[in-house]
Amino acid sequence: MMFSKRISLILASAISLTLLASCATKVGDPSGSGPDGIDATPTPTPTVIYNSISGREGSDGPVIATKIDDTRQAHPQIGLDKADAVYIEQVEGGLTRLLALFSSEIPEKIGPIRSARISDIELLAQFGHVAFAYSGAQSKLRPVIRAANLQDLGAEHESPQIYPRASNRYAPVNLILNGQVLLEKIKSQNLPVANSKNIGWNFGEAPDTGFQIASAQMFWPSNTYSVAWSTAEKRWLLYQNDTPDMAEDGVHLGPTTMVIQKVSITPSIYGDKFGGNTPFSATVGEGTGFILRDGLAFAANWRRPTQESGTTWTLANGSSINFARGQVWIALTETAAIFTLPTVAPTTDSAK
Repeated sequence: MMFSKRISLILASAISLTLLASCATKVGDPSGSGPDGIDATPTPTPTVIYNSISGREGSDGPVIATKIDDTRQAHPQIGLDKADAVYIEQVEGGLTRLLALFSSEIPEKIGPIRSARISDIELLAQFGHVAFAYSGAQSKLRPVIRAANLQDLGAEHESPQIYPRASNRYAPVNLILNGQVLLEKIKSQNLPVANSKNIGWNFGEAPDTGFQIASAQMFWPSNTYSVAWSTAEKRWLLYQNDTPDMAEDGVHLGPTTMVIQKVSITPSIYGDKFGGNTPFSATVGEGTGFILRDGLAFAANWRRPTQESGTTWTLANGSSINFARGQVWIALTETAAIFTLPTVAPTTDSAK
């Protein structure tokens, strides 16, 4: 009788082990069907999408190009820390104005918005049929903007809901763009605004050339920009006339890649209402400059054969130079930059 009970226990144990083994086999079954119909197939790693202009995470959405005031009264500027790329352009009186492009992220507020310039037309052609947001333009320039490959969404013919006035600022630096409302108009009316695309520069590892710098200064007749490398933040921190360049939300502005593009700046047929001539910055052609990334400076050459062509950057040997992923600032200047090398602490001679 005891012998019979032992056989029954042995048989029961064997059956239990068999069932467990069967369940374990089903869980790991390549078919992905578990014992309760649960899919046991490993979840694939999601693909990271990068914006083509900045190389940072984000889709290639519609491009909104905005003209931003850069005078002392306009600071702190609004939304610039969200831009994918920012161009520094020379305007009347040797001052500068910004052309900021947004695609991967469209802020609710951007500004202060100011008027267009002739340099914008040539510069923006490489990005395709983008939305152009600006406060206005002199009468002689308006037909040029209408004829350009742009979606003209200037404040002169858009609603106050898209271009409200800030109550805490004074004219002419109180016009703000509501980026989300403008984006909703683009989508709801199916406006033919181009998505961001590769325009010549690429992102990836830096070449093994270049020289280490602590900072760089860029000059215009009536303005100065400088960048200082932040090891902690892995980006260049911007200063304007030796003052930290801050956004309204408290972020210290600064790109991961700073481009110094030497261009020809000449008088144009346009001018402001005070009689000042509007300079034209030529961005079609070829020239020299520097790519600043990772605390290093790389002497480089740029080339853009036509208005529709993108701008490519190469080293002296003709090889392409990658940008670092993240916001890109491009300084269009005809003046040589000044670089500051890192401070090297003196060594101590232990033999003395």
